[in-house]
Amino acid sequence: MDESGTPPVRNAAGRSEALAGRAQLDHARGAMSTGRWMWEWTKAISTAILLFLTVRTFLVEAFKIPTGSMEGTLLIGDFLLVNKAVYGAEIPLTDRRLPAFSHPGRGDVVVFLPPHDPHKNYVKRIVGVPGDTLEMRDKVLLRNGARQDEPYARHTDPLGDQADPKMLWQLDFTVDRALTMRTYHPSRDNWGPLVVPPGKFFALGDNRDRSEDSRYWGFLDQNAVKGRPMFVYYSFENDITRSLTWLTNVRWDRIGDVIR
Repeated sequence: MDESGTPPVRNAAGRSEALAGRAQLDHARGAMSTGRWMWEWTKAISTAILLFLTVRTFLVEAFKIPTGSMEGTLLIGDFLLVNKAVYGAEIPLTDRRLPAFSHPGRGDVVVFLPPHDPHKNYVKRIVGVPGDTLEMRDKVLLRNGARQDEPYARHTDPLGDQADPKMLWQLDFTVDRALTMRTYHPSRDNWGPLVVPPGKFFALGDNRDRSEDSRYWGFLDQNAVKGRPMFVYYSFENDITRSLTWLTNVRWDRIGDVIR
């Protein structure tokens, strides 16, 4: 026995039991800490995903320019941020939209789903709103009889064009109701005059000679407009002849350009 009168063996056994109990407690605390850490990370990630989906659905969405139909204003490889709230974002799984801050107007560049390909995003410029009378004569756009000054329009083909049967849909909307398939011969550079019906818009690409737009597939429905591009947040030119393409192919001077 020691001076306290406690047997050494029992004292060592008690110490061992205390250490074992403390180890179990530390293990339980560690398990609780790990579980709490995983739960906090799960909440953070879930919140981030929910916030991202909310922003993408109702406020802003990224969009890439795949063709040259808007060249002069937008280039192939431009990445845009599109304001979806401005015209009233569509509520998923419904036919309803949120209240709009404004409505598409003449001169607006818009992203939309075209009537002939409703699953693919297009970007064009609106040149006609409901009630407008539009026509084109030798590449010049006339609206309500007045010649339009369009500094953004680009013409790359100086040659004349031929009548295009894809444009005969215009017959149902021409001002001259006496026109027929035999007497109306619309072409890329010469068509109309026609009247834009209620709830519709007429959209053209700025690269007028290289654009598939309302001249060919018809009017744009107001409900098909998804938003208005705000600015270029990234631009990349696909040129494999350069070295360090990840750096040298970036169009640094276009980043941040506001779309007008």
